Amino acid sequence: MGFSKTGLVKLCEVLERHVDSGRIPGLVALVSQGGETHVEALGTMRHEGGAPMRRDTIFRMASVSKPVTMAATMVLLDECRLRLDDPVDPWLPELAGRRVLTRPDGPLDDTVPAVRPITVRDLLTSTFGLGLDFELMASPIRAATFERLDYSVASGPAPGQDEWMRRLGELPLSYQPGVRWQYDLSNEVVGVLVSRVTGQSLEAFLRERVLDPLGMKDTAFHVPAGKIDRLPPLYGPDPVTGEFTVWDEAVGGRTSQPPAFQGGGGGLASTVDDYHAYFRMLLNGGMHEGERILSRPAVELMTTNRLTHEQQVARDAMYRSIAHLSVGAGLQGGWGFGMAVRTRRGDYAPVGQFGWDGGTGTTAYADPANQLTGALFTQVGFSNADSPHLIHDFWATLYQAVA
Repeated sequence: MGFSKTGLVKLCEVLERHVDSGRIPGLVALVSQGGETHVEALGTMRHEGGAPMRRDTIFRMASVSKPVTMAATMVLLDECRLRLDDPVDPWLPELAGRRVLTRPDGPLDDTVPAVRPITVRDLLTSTFGLGLDFELMASPIRAATFERLDYSVASGPAPGQDEWMRRLGELPLSYQPGVRWQYDLSNEVVGVLVSRVTGQSLEAFLRERVLDPLGMKDTAFHVPAGKIDRLPPLYGPDPVTGEFTVWDEAVGGRTSQPPAFQGGGGGLASTVDDYHAYFRMLLNGGMHEGERILSRPAVELMTTNRLTHEQQVARDAMYRSIAHLSVGAGLQGGWGFGMAVRTRRGDYAPVGQFGWDGGTGTTAYADPANQLTGALFTQVGFSNADSPHLIHDFWATLYQAVA
């Protein structure tokens, strides 16, 4: 296995074309197959120029955090400190005794009792009853969830995890537990679950059991002062004019301070080499340099489709409505634990590829069939099509470089 030289040249040319367009100030890409690794660092940290991108540049991962933070839960499953079909009530009492909307798009006070408790499996598969649902964007539950729980770059930091959970517990579920796949929110709850089961912060447990053993020294929920020069600003270009707007500065920005809430769904900052180490571990069945990080069955649970037929139908329906905005993975099938899993071939990537994309301009996947990993990070958020187009072209060209 390996890459063709002409294929890598073409890959570099495609990435350079995006940077030269002026719409992507800079990027870092790492691709590996077998024992061969290739890195491109192009452009600059700021859109107006200045310091160049480097291999060790640190990026905000956004939703590409999900595959990594999920590993903390897998450790707990391996140790039988959690069981997939146990109710989460002992650790998350805020989710006990749930009420469920009579209609998902109906008023918040029209509810029925939940038919059963929320389980660990419901959280890990993003089916616990609440979350981002592209078919409910105008619903009362979406507005209430956004008002109480959102802590995006635009809206500001979240409270501590206990207050966040209290607010979550005030909301009814939009669906009965286990019925429908809904995006994102479950991963944040999983982070709280890990913290309460272990008696540690999510980051402390993740660092002890996953990050440090893998040598992921630059992965954390904030970037300390000694590394802040390696963090670019995060831009959200104007959707109409393309003018660069700063969503988060480096020095003095949100990522420069430890957060009150360590968001398992999107809070990490990291580098391409750190993510390469993580995804290679998954390809190696949980092993890293002779040390076992996760059991092979745990890795298989994470990286194969966990959705039922009914849940899959709902997920497909949701993503069809935003196909023109998606970079692709949302339209290619299933969901494991914290990441997409391709169950059908709809573009250049084969069935079995797993990973995810982030709204801050990040993408990371692994491909068991080709023993391939890839990570592409930039500082341009998904406020327009520039980053999604870059990510699409990266993967399409990378697969042409596979010898």
